[in-house]
Amino acid sequence: MPRPAPTSPASSPQPATANRQWFATCPKGMEGLLRDEMLALGADSARETVAGVYFDGPLAMGYRACLWSRLANRVLLPLGKFEAGDADALYRGVHALSWRDIFSPEQTFSIDFTGENAQIRNTQFGAQRCKDAIVDWFTEQGLERPSVDRRNPDLRFNVRLSRHGALLALDMSGGSLHRRNYRLQAGAAPLKENLAAAILLRADWPGMAARGGALIDPMCGSGTLLLEAAMMAADIAPGLGRERFGFERWHGHNAAQWQALLADAQGRAQRGRQAQLPEMRGYDADAAVVRRAQENIARAGLQDAVRVSCRPLAELSKPTHRPLPQGLIVCNPPYGERLGDRDSLPYLYRELGETLAREFKGWQAAIFTGDKALGRATGLRSHKQYTLWNGALEASLLLFDLTDNRVSDRPPVAPGGAGVVSRAGEQGGELSPGAAMFANRLRKNRRRLAAWVKREGIECYRLYDADMPEYAVAVDLYGTRVHVAEYQAPAGVDPQAAATRLDEIRAALPPALGVAAADIAYKVRQRQRGDEQYRKQGTEGELLTVREGGARLLVNLHDYLDTGLFLDHRPLRLRLGKEAAGRDFLNLFCYTGTATVHAALGGARSTTSVDLSNTYLGWLRKNLAQNGLDESRNHIVRADCLSWLQESTQRYDLILLDPPSFSNSRKVERSFDVQRDHGDLVRAALARLRSGGVLYFSNNRRGFRLDPELVSSYHCEDISRATLDPDFQRNPKIHRCWRITQPSSEKPASPWVRR
Repeated sequence: MPRPAPTSPASSPQPATANRQWFATCPKGMEGLLRDEMLALGADSARETVAGVYFDGPLAMGYRACLWSRLANRVLLPLGKFEAGDADALYRGVHALSWRDIFSPEQTFSIDFTGENAQIRNTQFGAQRCKDAIVDWFTEQGLERPSVDRRNPDLRFNVRLSRHGALLALDMSGGSLHRRNYRLQAGAAPLKENLAAAILLRADWPGMAARGGALIDPMCGSGTLLLEAAMMAADIAPGLGRERFGFERWHGHNAAQWQALLADAQGRAQRGRQAQLPEMRGYDADAAVVRRAQENIARAGLQDAVRVSCRPLAELSKPTHRPLPQGLIVCNPPYGERLGDRDSLPYLYRELGETLAREFKGWQAAIFTGDKALGRATGLRSHKQYTLWNGALEASLLLFDLTDNRVSDRPPVAPGGAGVVSRAGEQGGELSPGAAMFANRLRKNRRRLAAWVKREGIECYRLYDADMPEYAVAVDLYGTRVHVAEYQAPAGVDPQAAATRLDEIRAALPPALGVAAADIAYKVRQRQRGDEQYRKQGTEGELLTVREGGARLLVNLHDYLDTGLFLDHRPLRLRLGKEAAGRDFLNLFCYTGTATVHAALGGARSTTSVDLSNTYLGWLRKNLAQNGLDESRNHIVRADCLSWLQESTQRYDLILLDPPSFSNSRKVERSFDVQRDHGDLVRAALARLRSGGVLYFSNNRRGFRLDPELVSSYHCEDISRATLDPDFQRNPKIHRCWRITQPSSEKPASPWVRR
């Protein structure tokens, strides 16, 4: 029975000038860009389809596509299209080609098989039948049996099966064209090179570069976006770095024509590297990743054009060495599929949005993310959005014009509610004598602290702390919001009288402070045991951003007993920020990590934060992200602090030890009492201190006394009063704090002069 010939054979030799049909594959979302690229490279016509483009042109066009396409995965030369309703039909269609015209039996080959139909549902089986057909053709001609090499074949063939039949093609590229051979190492979640190119093309980087604009990637990773941008600006063909192409061992290959195209591309690249290229810079917080990026840039020969350095997002600013009125910020921030903690990412994106709006007015920005909600968390308005696919993940490219693009007031995550509405004071009217007296005290305290608040730029402070014993509450201001903590009334106080006074407080606060009742949160403060301090007291879910020094910190006024920011430790946090530069900082019982943020922003070489609570560590991650800091230099450890100290071998220059007064958490075998147990804890922490280092030990236990053995063995300086700002000096027993050093390494310290 004669075997049918392919319906459109291309196996016999054709003149180099003969027009052929080609097919270029690409990730979904790039088809329109790839069609335009093929036409720009000289295709006679181009038609896009799902994940690819058909185009027409002579052999030289196929070569140009392999050498110059920044977007294609593969360039395929169709050899035949035939019916393949079952395995036998598939075999006959492949066997019908004259394979000796394509390659020799001493060469190796492999089959890439995709698709299925009603009879062929296994790609491995389909590839096996195609391989059998090719091998049988050679043996039937009395020739040697060619071998299959799946890893590095001389020729690679592609078979696509669908209900319409099978398309057999020669893979001219010989492997995915996204591999430019400049990136031997990458970060944890790298972009493929052709996806990076698509992002840059959608953002009109070639146009920006032609106008002299700059490019900055603030989260550059292994440098893929930077390198693709530099290759575009320098007119470097992306295929120049490849070791070989699939067509080079094909019998239809025209070596002279290929060498002419290759020589032209090499000449253009040489001229491009010597030209005046735009400013192109990249930053990343991870020093190891930056080193990999520098290696990749050197491998591409672009070290004179692209510069990368270790810098966290918190330090991102526009270069000032020369005027850069226009440019493109492009980045691929983490979006939770591989990197980053999803709960903290909205704050990272908000920090990115605020930085772009503040530092890069008049520029353009392109943010590639797999989560549109994270894109919205920037607070910026995008004027264009494109869907692209990062492997199997659907992702969005958001374009922003940073001219008059202001960050919205919308919080980065939707709040669960508007806050606690007071029961009194909504109707207005005159205050009772008690409420009026309380309101007057609030106004008096505010006037007393006003000059200090303005001079120091204080946003969060304690306004009132049971100044009048009958009104036993603490009133704290957090920007335009108010947090009221009611102290638990003693047993002898009439509950009805206490409730009446609380109603007077609720009535007095809005008019005294000029705030809406809905912006005031109320809590009853009482002694907590074990895990109770971590448990939610409410379900508002709102995290409010406040400023302290150079840090932007997140507080929750409703859901927990504490807000996430101990206001009395403000001076100590600021002090740690000043002393942390170039040092390794350890934060034990780190809580929400506010001291860690100050140390990191102060230039700490590294920070390590240890706590047993997942709730607080998650909060810390959000605080880091809010300040453009990541975990490459800011390490987070979930552990019991004493156990961790006993096992750790790392040493630090600066340590903060701020344990709770008491804990009987079920997560540890033994309860903790700071008075009873602090000696062993402090000694374990001092064992982790480098020579010349400093340990700050603080706690809030009333009547606390420092272990006399510590006083006799170490230099222990009581700095409690020096760590109290004016808003807490009325209650100096709010905490105790010591500066502890090893006597052998201690140098006379100059007194700490408070601002």
